[in-house]
Amino acid sequence: MQSFDLSFDYRCPFAKNMHLHVITALRAGADLNVTFMPWSLSQGSRADGAPDVWNDPAYDDDLLSLAVGISIRDQQPEVFRDAHEALFRARHGGRKRLVTLDEIRDVLVPLGVDMLMVHEDVASRRPHDVIAASHKEFDRFEAFGVPTFVVNDQATFVRYMTEPSDDAQASVELVTTLVTMMASRPELNEFKHTQLPA
Repeated sequence: MQSFDLSFDYRCPFAKNMHLHVITALRAGADLNVTFMPWSLSQGSRADGAPDVWNDPAYDDDLLSLAVGISIRDQQPEVFRDAHEALFRARHGGRKRLVTLDEIRDVLVPLGVDMLMVHEDVASRRPHDVIAASHKEFDRFEAFGVPTFVVNDQATFVRYMTEPSDDAQASVELVTTLVTMMASRPELNEFKHTQLPA
């Protein structure tokens, strides 16, 4: 089994692509042990000396979908994969901003998510504490964006350009190849095409 952490913020299209591949691979039976970890784009781009976003109510809307995702991950894990996928697809394919609970509720209630539990958890700000702790953990790797993998205590940012196809095994191969390379070739520091695909 390959174990790794993988960071996300629902606002990032590259996080969306990679997380959909990971979810597809897991549903196809890939032998993966994944911990989905929050990382805030707002925190990553805040001005020097500004308050941390999880302590600043001005950023509550920006953090809402991330806090909701963490609430479901921790308290309703049986529906997390479906909710995780749905939030990414709503943000990007559905063009929903996901900055109000009403908007998020429309996405998640059809999946069986207990939104009362989510509302109470988010209102307690427990998920914000989880976001803070996760972000600080990624800080020790000098992480700068999502999605970032952590494999064998080494962090790697991956920008993958496409969503999964109908071939789930292609996602299994993609994720296992990436994680295997991260584990076996830590000396490979950068691998980047110089042009976007045509």
